[in-house]
Amino acid sequence: MGSSKAEVEVSYDVSNEFFRLWLDERMNYTCAVYESPEQSLEAAQLNKLRILSDFAKAGPGRKVLDIGCGWGAALEYVATARGVTRAVGVTLSTAQAAEVNARKIPGVEVVGGDFRTFATAERFDSLISICMIDHLCSPEEARQGKAIDIYRAYFKKAWELTNKGAWFGLQTILRNRTPRMTPWGGLPAGTKKELEDIYFVTKEIFPGGLNPRLEDIIQAANPYWEVMQVNTRREHYQRTTAEWLRRLRLNEKTIRSTWGDKVFDDYDRYLSTCVNAFDKHYSSLAQYELRRID
Repeated sequence: MGSSKAEVEVSYDVSNEFFRLWLDERMNYTCAVYESPEQSLEAAQLNKLRILSDFAKAGPGRKVLDIGCGWGAALEYVATARGVTRAVGVTLSTAQAAEVNARKIPGVEVVGGDFRTFATAERFDSLISICMIDHLCSPEEARQGKAIDIYRAYFKKAWELTNKGAWFGLQTILRNRTPRMTPWGGLPAGTKKELEDIYFVTKEIFPGGLNPRLEDIIQAANPYWEVMQVNTRREHYQRTTAEWLRRLRLNEKTIRSTWGDKVFDDYDRYLSTCVNAFDKHYSSLAQYELRRID
């Protein structure tokens, strides 16, 4: 169901040093939130962490769980900027878990494993999950009509791991629409390539996963979480991926000589596809403030 451990490691275990070349200094691999045209990627990523931490009410005296913690940017942020003394992350990626634990951030622990089978007697007051839900439902499962049930099981598991009064800062990439033929049956210029590029990203960069629709998340959150507010960030993710692409290309020579031509070419194609998809409304992004239904 969804992305397996091997598939997640295809997406995130190319090399920590490879991703470090083109992500921000905290290695946020998700949408930033820009407050001005001249703001840097680094500052915009801090905005994202602040917003989601606010949604989760992360602060002193509250235990935080980060579901799909990546390289630990949110965990480090709540520990160093929000006064959280106990924060746990879960990730399927071996490289990510090792990276975060090696930094020995005070109060932070990362568990390498599948959130769906994650078990602990500990209960949390604040949840953060940033673009992890995209790995839960495969395209095949979505076609079989299983998406809502899969996402609802995720929200139920999150509910079971929290105390009464918990809050949840959630971020998800969204699939809005797919390039289509014209009403008279033809393909508009460039549409065939767009379809091929989207298929490539789904199969080669993020195998086993699928971005949800906004309505999927709203429907699946009930009866466990009340949706307090939703912000969409399509233009912000276009700008984020465009900056990643710029930085990737600045490091083309190093990437080709260290990891090979295929890695550079694949990631150049992937990031170019993202920029186009956000521009044309094929994809978007949403941030949700959720409150536990007690």
